[in-house]
Amino acid sequence: MILEALNYAATWPLTSAGHRPFIRSSVNLWARANRCRAAWTEHEQRTKAAILEAAEGCRQKRTVVVLGSGLLRDVPIAELSQLFDTVVLVDLVHLANVRSWLKVKGLKNVRLIERDLSGIEALLAGEVLEPLSFLRQVPYLDLVVSANLLSQIGIGVARRLGGQPAEDDRMRQVVAAHVEGLADLPAKTCLVTDVSYTVIDRNGVEHETHDLLHGINLGSSSAHWDWPVIPFGEESRDYRIVHHVVAR
Repeated sequence: MILEALNYAATWPLTSAGHRPFIRSSVNLWARANRCRAAWTEHEQRTKAAILEAAEGCRQKRTVVVLGSGLLRDVPIAELSQLFDTVVLVDLVHLANVRSWLKVKGLKNVRLIERDLSGIEALLAGEVLEPLSFLRQVPYLDLVVSANLLSQIGIGVARRLGGQPAEDDRMRQVVAAHVEGLADLPAKTCLVTDVSYTVIDRNGVEHETHDLLHGINLGSSSAHWDWPVIPFGEESRDYRIVHHVVAR
């Protein structure tokens, strides 16, 4: 708890006022990732591999943008920094420990941008949803990575809207806007996302499954795997929650 409090306090002055309410959830994710390190390792490695495969397939390697860079545990940031002239990391919050790690590593071509990628403000205002339109202004853009972000957009919007079933259509809209925004970019893209999760007991019985993309079909994928986001003992001795992940 002490380390979490210190990270929170150090991140506060580095974060814009509008995004400070999200620091707590980022710190909580950091703490959970540390607790679940062993269970999450394979997922993080496979995510990195998918990103690097996309990067190596780029004809030119000038600028790469990583959407949902988060804790950088699932982003091959050192390799991207070597491959590309400029690396841009975009997220709601960039924790102080992440910023410090980047400085220690001396990755001078890495840029940080705070941004809400959900498009919820436009949604609530009844405006056209174009949450990724800002990427059209990025010069020499060769690769855009959406790293384990898409499902979180839907979850975040659900919380903002009160999580009511009647809001499913609006959650579907923000998920679709992200997918369509990637498809419309004049650059290579790499999407890694969990698409559903299943609650499983100690006998291997599956009790419930939930669609994290609210009916949006991503089509074919180049890779897929399971990610035990909540292993036994994290929330309960009796069940674990496994997310199904795809890369495309």
